[in-house]
Amino acid sequence: MTDTTPALTATETTDPQLPGRRRTTFHTLSVAEVRRLTADAIEVTFEVPADLAGQYDYLPGQYVALRKELEDADGNLVELRRSYSICAVPTPGAIHVAIKRDIGGIFSTWANESLRAGDTMDVMSPTGGFISKHQMTGMNDPESINVETEDTFVAVAAGSGITPVMAIARTVLAANENVHFDLIYANKASMDVMFLEELADLKDRYPARFALHHVLSREQRISPLLSGRIDAEKLNKLLGAVIRTDQVDEWFLCGPFELVQLVRDNLAAQGVPAEKIRFELFTTGEPNRPEGNIGRPVIIDEADETYQIEFKLDGLQGEVKSPVNARETILNAALRVRPDVPFACAGGVCGTCRAKVVEGAVDMDENYALEPDEIEKGYVLTCQSRPTTERVLVDYDA
Repeated sequence: MTDTTPALTATETTDPQLPGRRRTTFHTLSVAEVRRLTADAIEVTFEVPADLAGQYDYLPGQYVALRKELEDADGNLVELRRSYSICAVPTPGAIHVAIKRDIGGIFSTWANESLRAGDTMDVMSPTGGFISKHQMTGMNDPESINVETEDTFVAVAAGSGITPVMAIARTVLAANENVHFDLIYANKASMDVMFLEELADLKDRYPARFALHHVLSREQRISPLLSGRIDAEKLNKLLGAVIRTDQVDEWFLCGPFELVQLVRDNLAAQGVPAEKIRFELFTTGEPNRPEGNIGRPVIIDEADETYQIEFKLDGLQGEVKSPVNARETILNAALRVRPDVPFACAGGVCGTCRAKVVEGAVDMDENYALEPDEIEKGYVLTCQSRPTTERVLVDYDA
């Protein structure tokens, strides 16, 4: 994930033993190591104490939100929240994320220039649905791993979209010696490739089972197919000559909206079932999408017509009035009275602010995080939902 997003979405696990959609909480963790990946990207390792190990159990492909107070352009201290995918195989005691500097990104610039071992930061417990339907790690349920299947996985990633894919590829290749994994990885140039050495190591370790296809948009490669930007024509060739689409059991797509949508459209046209495709977005493609900061202030006049917004969180009831003319989201209103209301991206991408509408009705602007069955059950993204009835009750605990 990049400085302005997290992630995602895909299918969520329904197994109670696995950490799918669980209530997220922040804990202050220490930075154990900061490792330079490229000129504009670092890998940060957080130390997880033994008493919090259960809070930071995760599945490959999930992410954490980081919370930090930093100075904005005007010198004012503001709370920033940014989501980053976990890039390592699940292991107790540590959380590894990669942070790529984003142009104009306050948080990512600060992290790349100033973050050091020994610093502390608030780290949210892992969540997210960019996970495989195939059981691939014994950290949660060792007896359920099927090591006899001969599945084929394919990932298409761009830039820092490699971060969750690294965790997935490393885990699935180690878990099952019959698995094959293809990765199409797009970057501007070889100097921009994150985890270059780690990817080479995977290729050396699994030469017959891991295929790596670097596509560089601003650097000439021997094969024209692997040079230049991935467009519809190039993608058709890649998914025809290089990869047999009909033989793939599961797809992982991670990157900017345009690339992810291009691949999804291509696969749909080839008849690939939607349930085989996991995807995570950097951004929604909307330039005015809000970032993961504390909600905007709202002034209420006694003469204003208002909505009554009520919410349940951690077993406690909260309520707040929201002016009709303010067009305020449920999340923004709730944050005005409960700063611990869960959220990360505030852009309809990550799903952290998910809640169930118990009474009343809302309009949801964007949704890149909820599955159709969740929407049918009444779940919404509160960062994108505005009341359409006089009173609305949502349940974050549902």
